[in-house]
Amino acid sequence: MVNYLQHYISGFISLIYPQVCIVCGNHLVQSEKSICQQCVIDLPKTGFHLLQNNPVEKLFWGKIHVEFASAFFFFQKGSVAQKLLHNLKYKGNKEIGIELGKHYATELVRSSLIDTIDYIVPVPLHKNKLKKRGYNQSEMIALGLSQVLSIPVETDTLVRAIENPTQTKKGVFERWENTYGVFTITNTQQFANKHILLVDDVLTTGSTIEACVQAIKQAPNAKVSFISLALASN
Repeated sequence: MVNYLQHYISGFISLIYPQVCIVCGNHLVQSEKSICQQCVIDLPKTGFHLLQNNPVEKLFWGKIHVEFASAFFFFQKGSVAQKLLHNLKYKGNKEIGIELGKHYATELVRSSLIDTIDYIVPVPLHKNKLKKRGYNQSEMIALGLSQVLSIPVETDTLVRAIENPTQTKKGVFERWENTYGVFTITNTQQFANKHILLVDDVLTTGSTIEACVQAIKQAPNAKVSFISLALASN
């Protein structure tokens, strides 16, 4: 009875204040949130989770070892992907991160790569930036992944110890220099002998991920894989 009443109230509110897709502006059906199914279908997906030695994995060759790496879709300025991520990161739309995480998870379950994952770990924000923004966009993505994959999200061990300047408009070397020593782990035993799935919103040069992986591997026998929602074109 309670569930029926909630469903009825939700439907009534939707009639008065219809929810629309933030991409195309069309009305969302009751099972959709923030983005409609058609716009999800139309995203420029990479399919890299089904491809060994894909371009994301190659980005880390000779730098750090990851078990696998992938990105959900390609990112270009002025694209649908940019609109989605701008809403997630700067417009307070946490829900879009959760929804995109869930959509990506439905793709990832087609691969055996995630079968050995112990924890999903979002790239952390510094506490000052977290306080200012109110949430970590990468954690929202991780929560969406977790809902579908039934793998716990862990946010207490990998921390950003140094508040570094923004990476925007920095070159490859400047980005690497900007992230050196920024991350650490608070408890090496938490990640010991575990396989960590590191999650971020956008992958550009990979310097932030390199720094995170180096920190995680302070834990004995820790393994790391990585995924992002978007892969930026360089």
